[in-house]
Amino acid sequence: MKKTMSFLLFLICFFGLIYSSIKIIKWVINTKENENIKQNTQEYIKTKKTEQEEKYTVDFKKLKEQNEDTIAYLKVNNTDIEYVVVKGTDNEYYLNHNFNKEYNVAGWIFADYNNNFDGTDKNTIIYGHNMKDGSMFAPLKEIITEEWQKNENKQITLVTEKNTITYEIFSSYIIDPEDYYITTHFNNETYIEFLNTIKQRSYYNYNVELNENDKILTLSTCTGTEKKRIVIHAKQINLEEN
Repeated sequence: MKKTMSFLLFLICFFGLIYSSIKIIKWVINTKENENIKQNTQEYIKTKKTEQEEKYTVDFKKLKEQNEDTIAYLKVNNTDIEYVVVKGTDNEYYLNHNFNKEYNVAGWIFADYNNNFDGTDKNTIIYGHNMKDGSMFAPLKEIITEEWQKNENKQITLVTEKNTITYEIFSSYIIDPEDYYITTHFNNETYIEFLNTIKQRSYYNYNVELNENDKILTLSTCTGTEKKRIVIHAKQINLEEN
């Protein structure tokens, strides 16, 4: 009996080890695939630097030939976040599919399907996984540190087919999963209350004023577990037609 139990425990440990090894190997392969895809998409994004700013030219035609869900290009200054953004028909598909629409545990960077990207969105929301290798939205955890706050440039650039939009971060915090901060539709009264609430949640005072006419960008990722979310909010401060 003891030998049988020992053998069963051995089998459980053995197959558990194999299962864990397969998951690790798959994770490594998936993250490598996404890094290659990221590098390939960068070929269609041109950057022109001046003393005052950076200008971006994005070949959306070429990107949409690869994935028709392409909606924008996102760059968060002083982080490694530079990704083409997609938008699906729900907020589930790109949690485990990459830009090439292949199954991938790292998913891709994607916008909330409720956003229109037609200039009417009060709160534009973009999601991404917090990957252990530092890819996707993992760098968002840097923003909630005191060290990152020493950066003078706290701006985010979002390039769409029609516009290049610049945002200034005004709030960063960690919170339990909820639907509130990812609200997309408001009336004026609820919107002001919303802005005041998410600003007060911030770990830092960014000295950014807000009013009911402002449009914002929200970036969201997990903390590495399913229990908490890292959230960054930024106010639109400039819009240029492409």
